[in-house]
Amino acid sequence: MNILFVSLGCDKNLVDSEVMLSLLKTHGYNITNEEKEADVAVVNTCCFIHDAKEESITTILELAELKKTARLKSLIVTGCLAQRYQAEIQAEIPEVDAIMGSTNIDDIVTVVQQATAGKHLICCKDVEYLPTNLTDRVVTTGNAMAYLKIAEGCNKRCTYCIIPYLRGNYRSIPMDEVLMTAKKLADAGYKELVLVAQETTVYGQDLYGGKKLPELLNRLSELEGIQWIRLLYCYPEEITDELIRTMAENPKVCHYIDMPIQHSEDAILRAMGRRTNQAQIRDVVSRLRKAMPDITIRTTLITGFPGETKEQHDALMQFVDEMEFERLGVFTYSPEEGTRAADMPDQIDEDVKKQWQEEIMALQQEVSYDNNQKMIGKVLQVLIEGYLYQDDVYMGRSYREAPNVDGYIFVSAEEEIVSGEMVTVRITDANEYDLIGEVVYEFTE
Repeated sequence: MNILFVSLGCDKNLVDSEVMLSLLKTHGYNITNEEKEADVAVVNTCCFIHDAKEESITTILELAELKKTARLKSLIVTGCLAQRYQAEIQAEIPEVDAIMGSTNIDDIVTVVQQATAGKHLICCKDVEYLPTNLTDRVVTTGNAMAYLKIAEGCNKRCTYCIIPYLRGNYRSIPMDEVLMTAKKLADAGYKELVLVAQETTVYGQDLYGGKKLPELLNRLSELEGIQWIRLLYCYPEEITDELIRTMAENPKVCHYIDMPIQHSEDAILRAMGRRTNQAQIRDVVSRLRKAMPDITIRTTLITGFPGETKEQHDALMQFVDEMEFERLGVFTYSPEEGTRAADMPDQIDEDVKKQWQEEIMALQQEVSYDNNQKMIGKVLQVLIEGYLYQDDVYMGRSYREAPNVDGYIFVSAEEEIVSGEMVTVRITDANEYDLIGEVVYEFTE
């Protein structure tokens, strides 16, 4: 039986999809990318913001059409949209045969079996449930890097965010299980582990009575074959001196951190329910850069939050200009039903949100260009991930680029490079988001 699997949304969702793919393959199902060959389609959905919700719904409807035009017999919907809108999906999209909640990934085989037997079902466990002992994956991110999920859920209740209601409170995956998964990835040849959770910085607090991310980083670095360990989603108020010291001293931990701050102005941060202020943000950035002068800091912002004024937007622009973050992304505020922010007064017009987003990104483009120009002449280790035949160049990333969100380094080479190989590259040119370089070959005289 052929199963088509579509994974939408964040990298944490992708890990869930990869676990489900492994369970299905272990039970003898064939995974296909061909829609016309699929007997079963599974959609792992997202509904974090409006655009993600729309993408999920559109994908479900498109796959539903395959029941009329191809051999598709069963359509299964899982993930966050399924968790939140079980009844609505059941009522409005009758082509869907089974609905699985966000914590039901260990039920995928049973659900497929029941759906293909003609049963229509909703299978949604409590959002506080945490599947365990799921260490096998079908990695879909190439042969160089893999995501490593270390926790599920979130205890913070930011006023704009629906995730805690869909994914539950923060639950760390036991360290031994994380290490077992990582070892399997290392043994399979993956060189880079990208640590993800809704928030990585408080890992272990619920299980071990304290923040154990530094310990986890050190234990992961002991795995043979792993060369890079990258940190995403580190809330600024939770970044400790111990974590900074571990990043600075452990050679396998990339001098890279994804630190979502969402805004610079204290009044907006309070309205968002964030647990930090501008002074604290400036302090943690200063400590990171002092300990690691070569660090790359990525952050994200929300523009057009309810009540935000033009003066606050201008102040945010000034902050972005001053801080010179190496990487920065901007979302327009998306009112999500069930969140406190959605009911706040002084909602901002969509056109204004978009304009403010474009202004910030135009500024960040200048910052990024200036930062990249400073890289010309420097030598970096680059992990090769592909080859562009039309341009005769390889694509890769250094420690400065996270997968799927940052730019690439385009590399010229005199000799063939195998995807997944690390090479030494001298940067020869740069644009706003990408670097250009050439392999440095060592010659003995």
